[in-house]
Amino acid sequence: MDRFLLTPRWWGINVFVLLAIPFCVFMGSWQLSRFEARVADHRSAGEQAAENQQEAARPLTELLPVDKATVGKKVTASGRYGKQLLVPDRELDGKQGFYVLTLLHTDEDKALPVVRGWLPGDADRADAPAAPTGEVTVTGSLQASEVPGENGVPAQGGLPSGQTAAISAASLVNLVPYDVYDAWVTLTKADSGMKPVPVATANDTGLDLKAFQNLGYTGEWFVFAGFVVFMWFRLLRREVESVRDAELGLVPDAETDGGEPARPGEPSEGPTQEKATA
Repeated sequence: MDRFLLTPRWWGINVFVLLAIPFCVFMGSWQLSRFEARVADHRSAGEQAAENQQEAARPLTELLPVDKATVGKKVTASGRYGKQLLVPDRELDGKQGFYVLTLLHTDEDKALPVVRGWLPGDADRADAPAAPTGEVTVTGSLQASEVPGENGVPAQGGLPSGQTAAISAASLVNLVPYDVYDAWVTLTKADSGMKPVPVATANDTGLDLKAFQNLGYTGEWFVFAGFVVFMWFRLLRREVESVRDAELGLVPDAETDGGEPARPGEPSEGPTQEKATA
């Protein structure tokens, strides 16, 4: 009865099943490992944030370029404040407002974006306090350049003059005629009555939508593997039932002259019936 398993059709089915199941299990395991890695990054980012609050501030140049190990660490930088910009549509404590961003010209002949604080309401230059004049030394937390459309950063364009949607070197280089650090600093103590902007975690270290997508894909791949096994047993059962019916004579045979096979319960129109009629 099981000789049908050696037919070319079943050879193809079996080979497909033997390849599909390990592939689905591998992909599901890989997606699960991605989710676990994001959970570990989220946990380590929280631990690192607590450690950063206890560490002393270090010079900016010692912590560049910004990566997952240096983001959020305290830094110091000296220079003179220059051009000031507003960053609209930023939420703090459940309220909409804007950041006051001022570029600090350092001794390295580059400008460091410094978020001096947050103010509620619509972005308005009249509400933003002027930056201190002369040589200043700032202390704050190091942040990586923002990516528009990610981690709550607006991706809007066409803003009024003096505003930027994202704090990044790629965005600011089009607004100022000098080089800008590929990083920014949020002051530990905001200037002139503004609220300090809290430190943001590094990109791809939180339990965000991407992490739960990995978890969802994990379930999908394991479901696919189970579906392949289910369909293989379903096809096998149908094939066994068909072979058994044929052996018991329950499967009608087609006419020898190439006509339609007789329906169950209907007499076949063969030579025997013609003789009876004659």
